[in-house]
Amino acid sequence: MLTMFAYLKKYRITVYVALLLMLTELMVELLQPYIIARIIDDGIGSNNLAVVLKWGGFLVGCSLLAFAAGILSSFYASHVSQSFGYDLRERLYEKVQSFSFANFNRFPESSLITRLTNDVTQLQNTVFMGLRIMLRAPLLVIGSIVMAFIVQPKLAIWLAAVIPFLGIFLIWVLKSGEKLFRSVQQQLDTVNGVMQQNLIGMRIVRVFVRMKHETARFAQSSGLLMDNTVAALRLTEVTMPIVLLFMNASVMAVLWFGRFELDTNGASVGEVIAIVNYATRTTAALSIMSMIVVNFSRARASAQRMEEVMLTDIDLKDTQESDENLKLVAGRVSFENVSFQYPDADQYVLRDISFEAEPGDTIAIMGATGSGKTSLVQLIPRLYDVQSGRISLDGNDNRMMKLDQLRKHIGYVPQEIMLFTGSVEENIRWGKENATRAEIIEAAKLAQIHDTIMKLPEQYDTIVGQKGVNLSGGQKQRLTIARALVRKPVVLLLDDSTSALDVKTEAALLQALKHIKCTTFLITQKISSTVLADAILLLDEGQLLAQGKHEQLIHQSSLYQKIYESQFGKEGVSRA
Repeated sequence: MLTMFAYLKKYRITVYVALLLMLTELMVELLQPYIIARIIDDGIGSNNLAVVLKWGGFLVGCSLLAFAAGILSSFYASHVSQSFGYDLRERLYEKVQSFSFANFNRFPESSLITRLTNDVTQLQNTVFMGLRIMLRAPLLVIGSIVMAFIVQPKLAIWLAAVIPFLGIFLIWVLKSGEKLFRSVQQQLDTVNGVMQQNLIGMRIVRVFVRMKHETARFAQSSGLLMDNTVAALRLTEVTMPIVLLFMNASVMAVLWFGRFELDTNGASVGEVIAIVNYATRTTAALSIMSMIVVNFSRARASAQRMEEVMLTDIDLKDTQESDENLKLVAGRVSFENVSFQYPDADQYVLRDISFEAEPGDTIAIMGATGSGKTSLVQLIPRLYDVQSGRISLDGNDNRMMKLDQLRKHIGYVPQEIMLFTGSVEENIRWGKENATRAEIIEAAKLAQIHDTIMKLPEQYDTIVGQKGVNLSGGQKQRLTIARALVRKPVVLLLDDSTSALDVKTEAALLQALKHIKCTTFLITQKISSTVLADAILLLDEGQLLAQGKHEQLIHQSSLYQKIYESQFGKEGVSRA
């Protein structure tokens, strides 16, 4: 939790001002019962109007001072808490942006969203409470006890006797509540995950008529959240009655024994009233503390969840040996006995892969689902690191290159299409922030999407819906390819990015890529995509079974022949 609150250091002056104003308000509040006792005993009891007016005027002045201090304290506390929340959310998001793919596997998307929103808000509110009432409440209890002993020690004993028991009880509630509220936040992650999956897959849910099933799934998840929340609140709701029970018993003891002190002149009426006043203030403070315990329990749970993110070691980053002068220029790619397995996995996805791609080559990668095709291309921009072997780019180990220098020269089109809400131009420019309109049009033409864009209502200014809902599959694929091409990449990675294109459009795209100076890796299942490739890599269960051109593999590889036969028939194989 200290990791999170370290972000308050930059606001320490404002924090001190807020605390000073809060202490001013507290001191006035503690003086009020004492002043009232003086008014009663020295003024009203002696029929001395001058004393009443004197102390009464002083009481009014103190109240105005407390009012002003309270308003200013709230203002500064709000400023600190909102600024703290902003900084914390920004740092968390920055940390998430630095995650590797392996790090993302540890935290589900729904959990990260909850931590960036709900958990940050919880800590933000706790900071505000801390500056306004979290410190004020225990100080008010301590101050009331001290002032009670100053006014009338014999009666103050009955007020002070219950405080240790209540303190121990509140600490127990704090520790127990922390565990319960942590489970609440974890279940909230689950609920968010169910909602996210349902909303993203709404079309599939409709097509398969699974609305009732999804509603029931959400109801089950939401029901567990309700049960966990009820369990947590059941504990904390017991706090207030117990506090009131003990404090009301204390007030009754003060009144009971105060009567005897009045009879023996051991105490005055004003002193008894002051003790009762301090007891009621202590009761109110302890009641507030029970609420603080609830919020602090939730804050501790939220802080621990955020610390898990903030303290996560990024397992893929620039090494000390990384040379910022190494750049990807030509596009020569070499795999030397590369083996790879995903973090926490038992089996290797790729085993002893070796091949070389010359600058400008088009390398087609084929294989069954799970053969390691996507894993292979993800190793080139160091989305993961190899376990053994070496990947060289222009003769340099890619681990010796700065990640930014490496990746800014690589265009990557993943298998899962991702477009953002915004115009067509903005989606293409996302690949290169400072791209000109001419560069965007050039990239669109290479991706065979320019003519389609010109037929849209607003052409390049046409708004693309979330994830490209108003575009066809082929249009979305070509738009993402244009986004990669606008970077003018040295190496282009296409992960099954032409699957939705017709044969004519795909052939035009591949032909256009031949005229630009980039080494292209094309994951595909279509023979029509491999015919013009400079080399074909045939993968099976993580091993490179064969490599060569189409003309070689059609005669030498039985697996390639089967793939060809499945698409063109036996007659096609014999003609090839």
